[in-house]
Amino acid sequence: MKLLLIEDDKTIADYVLAGLRQEGHVVDHMADGRDALSQAMASAYDVLIVDRMLPGLDGLSLVRALRAAKVMTPAIFLTALGGVDDRIEGLQAGGDDYLVKPFAFGELSARIGALGRRPVQQAEATVLTADDLRMDLIRRTVKRGDVEIDLLPREFALLELLLRRKGRVQTRTMLLESVWDISFDPQTNVVETHISRLRAKVDRPFERELIRTVRGAGYKIDG
Repeated sequence: MKLLLIEDDKTIADYVLAGLRQEGHVVDHMADGRDALSQAMASAYDVLIVDRMLPGLDGLSLVRALRAAKVMTPAIFLTALGGVDDRIEGLQAGGDDYLVKPFAFGELSARIGALGRRPVQQAEATVLTADDLRMDLIRRTVKRGDVEIDLLPREFALLELLLRRKGRVQTRTMLLESVWDISFDPQTNVVETHISRLRAKVDRPFERELIRTVRGAGYKIDG
């Protein structure tokens, strides 16, 4: 496997590197959290081994940043912070496993092997498109062609849902549940109002309308 060890303690790093390389793994090593984040974003690894207390960027923030960027490489925390709350914090940050120092190398090796055998989660798309409409979920931008469209948060959420379910009709109830978190019909025209506002920004200034009304059913985007 190809592994990235992120550890600033030279003695521990040398020990782990020697053991993993003897087992036949290809292992890169970074001692600074910010440099390691760039490395993990730029190269494909099977498993990340991450210390929590790092210069530049701590291990929790590093893994959170990777998950936010949809990098789903399995990560095991290897750290001296061994309290129950520490473990919970690490797993909630996006870690897949947690091993406390001091540790047995054989256990670390076994845990790395188990993580490496897991199917890697497919990252969700970060850019959604329909015809010439493009939504960037990371930058939170929407464009038709070269024209940037300014959407309010609820309008953005509504358009995102329609794009994620492109080609499928979304009923009024579905939209209320997914965008407004309302699980009953409050007898309001909030959906119709927001669809109208969305059309005014996304469709009307342009030649082709993308948001379609399916009479008696709901709304959808094709393309």
